[in-house]
Amino acid sequence: QMDLCIEAFGTSKQKRALNTRRMNAVGNDILTTAVTKAAANVIGAKGVTALIQDVAQDDVQNISIFLPPCNEDADKPENVYKFEDILSPAEYEALRVPAEVFVNITPEEIAKKTEDKSHCSFVLEELKFLPTDERSRDHKARCLWFLDTLIKFSYLKVIKKKHPMGPECPHIISRKLMKNFTSLTYNNGSVQNLISASMKAKITAYVIALALHVNNFRTDLTVLQNDMKLQESRMMDIAKAMRLKVSKAKGLLGLENDQNHKLGTLSLPLPVPKASGNQRKRRKMD
Repeated sequence: QMDLCIEAFGTSKQKRALNTRRMNAVGNDILTTAVTKAAANVIGAKGVTALIQDVAQDDVQNISIFLPPCNEDADKPENVYKFEDILSPAEYEALRVPAEVFVNITPEEIAKKTEDKSHCSFVLEELKFLPTDERSRDHKARCLWFLDTLIKFSYLKVIKKKHPMGPECPHIISRKLMKNFTSLTYNNGSVQNLISASMKAKITAYVIALALHVNNFRTDLTVLQNDMKLQESRMMDIAKAMRLKVSKAKGLLGLENDQNHKLGTLSLPLPVPKASGNQRKRRKMD
């Protein structure tokens, strides 16, 4: 009704705006229809199984494109993967409220959370060593809250909810997760957000980068691997792609002491990147 009024009595400027809006709506409808039709044609021609195999092949080809921005000329470890590239100032500020639960946590609450396994092992262990300094404690709490959320987000397959991590997750963080850590896929006539193997690798890389900032640029990769539910070979591929020096060490107290843990250290100068075994095999086959 408003559009009809503008059409009949509106100013020239209002009529031009109305025409532009209608043209954009038509253009969007045409684009959506075209994308849907094209996706259906590809699926019909190639088959779902073949497409899944193609995606899996793409996932393992080049992990490096899913890493946080790497500054190879950094003068300090903290500048290799800059904190601002993991969490923007606005995102970091948004974490202040939800992270308060960690800032004010008591030893008894940590023990209860450990028993309930309500958070990942890495976070539960780090909560035992929060700084007493108010500013440092708040900073680490925010980092741990986001890291825990990233890991839990990685467990999802197809994202069906607008806010998959619940109402306590700030809107700007939900938007970051959906935009940066999911792939768009076509299924049953609709476009869905999916956490593919490549997106799982990307989440893992950001988790490692954040853990390095939390742990003075040396972190237990085996604990993170177990939290992310990954095979060791996959974790090592990602760690080496991030130019970490990997060494062996016994597990942390209470975390599978009989298992040899792998430590990842970010130090300068960065190691020269090496091609993975999978890449070498593909080149020979070509």
